[in-house]
Amino acid sequence: MTDGVSITTAGGGAQTSLLDRVSAKAEARGIPISVHLDLTWKCNEGCVHCYLDHSVGGDMDTAEVKGVLDQLAAAGAMFLTLSGGEVMLRKDIFEIVAYARSLLFDVRLKTNGILIGEREADRFAELGVREANISIYSHLPEVHDAITQVPGSFTRSIEAVKRLTSRGLAVEIRVSVMKGGANYARLRALADELGVRIKYDATIVPMINGDQTPVSLNISPAERAELYSDPAVLIGLEDACAPPTPADDELLNEHSCGAGHNGCYISPQGDVMPCVQFPLVCGSLRRSSFLGIWRSSPQFADVRGIRNRDLHVCSSCASLSSCSRCPGLAVQEGNMRGAALPSAPSGVFKAGRYGLGRTTLPVLSTLAFKIDISITPALDWRDDGGPDYRDSPSSRTGWDKAESLPCRFRERSLDPWHPGIGSATGSRHTSGHSTCAAFSNVQVSYDG
Repeated sequence: MTDGVSITTAGGGAQTSLLDRVSAKAEARGIPISVHLDLTWKCNEGCVHCYLDHSVGGDMDTAEVKGVLDQLAAAGAMFLTLSGGEVMLRKDIFEIVAYARSLLFDVRLKTNGILIGEREADRFAELGVREANISIYSHLPEVHDAITQVPGSFTRSIEAVKRLTSRGLAVEIRVSVMKGGANYARLRALADELGVRIKYDATIVPMINGDQTPVSLNISPAERAELYSDPAVLIGLEDACAPPTPADDELLNEHSCGAGHNGCYISPQGDVMPCVQFPLVCGSLRRSSFLGIWRSSPQFADVRGIRNRDLHVCSSCASLSSCSRCPGLAVQEGNMRGAALPSAPSGVFKAGRYGLGRTTLPVLSTLAFKIDISITPALDWRDDGGPDYRDSPSSRTGWDKAESLPCRFRERSLDPWHPGIGSATGSRHTSGHSTCAAFSNVQVSYDG
């Protein structure tokens, strides 16, 4: 799922780690051993590649977060990642961390670090936070600062790394690989100099409102191949590039990721999803209990029912045994089971990433061309082109019924995007927050 639990094998898979065995046992018993909880989507940086809409509010308050932590502890969760947005913007961050530690969670923070001074570092060390992940995008301050759009952010983030490591916290530098970004050998040298680990992520995803702009920052397939053949990026390159073993029945009956199996993600508004990169809303903690959602959500049941043999393309791929497939990214690209079957409808309705669970559904209206649209029940669009969810009818109550409602479309088959107005009819269920509606059986009438 998320990287909340680091699952590794020694000797190219010949020896299973203790953490592997714990994770496997938790999954067999239906225990969400690892949970990623975003405390806010607000941030004090403006990273050009970020997928979050920092204007979305509705964050759970302190009491709500503590109640969620109580439920997670009762469910058997052990590993807790607290993230955002920027967690340091929560005035109650130390109260939340202290409460999590009182419940014996292993706590990891994801942060940009620019608000972590000496006192903050002292407090995290006193509370027993095990690890902090800090985003660094280049060894060059001017490049990093251009990406975050905050002058001086590189220096402040590096100082946070030093403060936390000096107090015994494990620190890992996180690098989002993008066009015009890091020199990977230089960044690894910087990490070695600081005495910390480093991890690269070469996937830039759409924004939660469906805006595809960040995706243009992805490096090309050829650059990605070069990246992962760089020993400064991939440790154990020889083992990683060994020929894959043929897929057998045992492998075909397994699943490709632990998302929704041994862990999950919770948004600042209390929505539960399989993973932070798997935007399928399975329920709201403002309406249901965590265990009720974890054990009974039809969305989780669907995710858990998928085996490698069910994947449309991957099941017959020679690299299946060595591939770290992400079903969440597959959802964002159209289908958690992978590329659509040849018989699938050509029209695709793709909702905003969290706005409507980013579910991809066939467009039932007869259109002369394939369209890819962003749709929201909110009737207003902000000046920057994103949807304004604040006055959405779905923020008021939840229901299950067929209805027709006005929608705004932005058509991605044209360049630039062409805004239009139309309506959608389908079954809608909401989870108590405007960004958590899910549609099915959608019929689109496009008037643009």
